[in-house]
Amino acid sequence: MKKENAEALLMLLQKHKELGISEQIDYEKFYLYSIITHSTAIEGSTVTEVEAQLLFDEGITSSKRTMQEQMMNLDLKAAYEYGMQWIKLHNPITIDWLVTLAAKVMARTGSEYNSIDGSFSSAKGELRKLNVTAGLGGPSYLAYQKVPSRLEQFCSDLNKRRSAIEPTDVAAVYDLSFWAHYELVTIHPWADGNGRTSRLLMNLLQIEFGVLPTKVLKEDKSEYIQALIDSREDENINIFLDCMAQLHLQHLKTDIDKYVKSADVEMVDKQALKKKMVDKWSIKPSLAEKMVDILVFMADKRETTTESVVHQFGFTITTAKRYMRQLTEFGYIEAQGGNKNRTYRISTTNSLGKIYNI
Repeated sequence: MKKENAEALLMLLQKHKELGISEQIDYEKFYLYSIITHSTAIEGSTVTEVEAQLLFDEGITSSKRTMQEQMMNLDLKAAYEYGMQWIKLHNPITIDWLVTLAAKVMARTGSEYNSIDGSFSSAKGELRKLNVTAGLGGPSYLAYQKVPSRLEQFCSDLNKRRSAIEPTDVAAVYDLSFWAHYELVTIHPWADGNGRTSRLLMNLLQIEFGVLPTKVLKEDKSEYIQALIDSREDENINIFLDCMAQLHLQHLKTDIDKYVKSADVEMVDKQALKKKMVDKWSIKPSLAEKMVDILVFMADKRETTTESVVHQFGFTITTAKRYMRQLTEFGYIEAQGGNKNRTYRISTTNSLGKIYNI
């Protein structure tokens, strides 16, 4: 990547570390969920991050989305979980391993294909036995007969680069991961799932060397695809490397700005809300603080369950239910559904802005 991108990236990563953003409760989990949701969205899924969270944590499917879309997300989550454990072993990356990785990505949404040279299954991660193009009428990818040898060379080159890299050279680690992404998606070894698998490999290499994984948001799709096209047409991989670096910089800056803003608001607002609860409802200060924590936890969520509050704060189910009942009675939150499927959300007539009232 360009020198200025590398310098800016190091500066933002240092700020990210100093702020302790990664140390937030469940930060890594929700960051991963975001990566997964956007990776499938680039391939056509309309599942939102909130819906993905409910699907992953509660097993709750959305009636607004097709099962195909939701299975795409479940498969990719399983592939990430498998890959993150495997990459920590630092074993050589082989064609067989890439086939296993692709099989997990496509486990429930892959298809069976029949071609002149035989049948193959994308659900099993098997290499394609037919030629494919980049979209309708687009340029052709590598002839399928050449894929095995090209993939073998890719694995050899990748393992040499992994062995030679200096882990403390953060810019070099990102360049390696972006290079691997570009090379794998350009080889296009599979009939389906190449984009998801290539982005997954990129993130796994970043995780292997301990750097923050790169998100490619659905809003980035046009810029991201165009960078791939331009790099191929100009035979200049630096176009893609710099595009990925720029996207990562943008997302880091956005995350940092959001965190700083929310942290500043929380430091002021939590104290104001706590005082209001103590004064208006005669709640003990220690109890008011716990209730405020629950409201802040709920602030950016469409709905919350008692179980999620238990998981977040370590309360007993009885204690959590009591807090939620009291917050409902005071008008801070609203309850929906029956006892067995009850959910809560911030009151629509008493928004957090009104609650804080400062």
